[in-house]
Amino acid sequence: MISRSISGALLWPAVVVSASAQVAVPTLDVILARMTQARAMNQTLLKPHVVTRLYVLVGKNENNKKSEVTAEVSFVPSHSKTYSIKGTEGSGLGERIVRRMLDGETQIVEDYGATDLTAANYDFQMVGEEEFDGKPCYVIGLDPKRRDKTLLRGNIWIDVETYRIHRMEATPAKSPSWWLRDVRVAFSCGSVDGMWLQTSSEFSTNVRIFGRHAMTSHDVHYEPGERPSTGMSGTEKPAMSAKEKRKAKNE
Repeated sequence: MISRSISGALLWPAVVVSASAQVAVPTLDVILARMTQARAMNQTLLKPHVVTRLYVLVGKNENNKKSEVTAEVSFVPSHSKTYSIKGTEGSGLGERIVRRMLDGETQIVEDYGATDLTAANYDFQMVGEEEFDGKPCYVIGLDPKRRDKTLLRGNIWIDVETYRIHRMEATPAKSPSWWLRDVRVAFSCGSVDGMWLQTSSEFSTNVRIFGRHAMTSHDVHYEPGERPSTGMSGTEKPAMSAKEKRKAKNE
């Protein structure tokens, strides 16, 4: 299950003292400024790379795998992201959901300024402190300023030392599609070849007619450099065209 409670969450004034470490906690503005600096630094470290991801779709019964999708995601700085579906096993619903997810990621990269974690797009709140994967983090709440399916409402976990984002758990400010309801997403990040990248994701939703489904993904292969254009194989399928994206946006 994606959502979880924050153990020992505290209400914070502008500056407080951490009960665990007995040291002054930075103000929210300072935390956000340092997070912005860390993200800007990471942008300078980004280099072309190709990641192979494995997506697994399950229904209400988590032991019943309905679909498995392999996708290749290519990133070229600055702000260019493409993908291709390399293979699908099982229900075609899995590939359809994966395409929705990856089209959303592509749009976020293309519209970076309109989707970034900035005061122009979000209001922020201090939620508390919590460890994630053994790392002490500040938990910050996100409240989108617009009803946009590329903006997310939820929490992020920011490392107290590096100010990098380890985790995000959220719901879209606007449903990405009429046939997906109660969408919940989570992303985990980590260091890959000197860059701070998304390394896994979780996605759950009520699919009209089909009921509750959950999708998980993790990176199975990383390769530096750009993917050469060699034409499409029989199993390779491109991202949505501009016309398809416009149609999907209106759904």
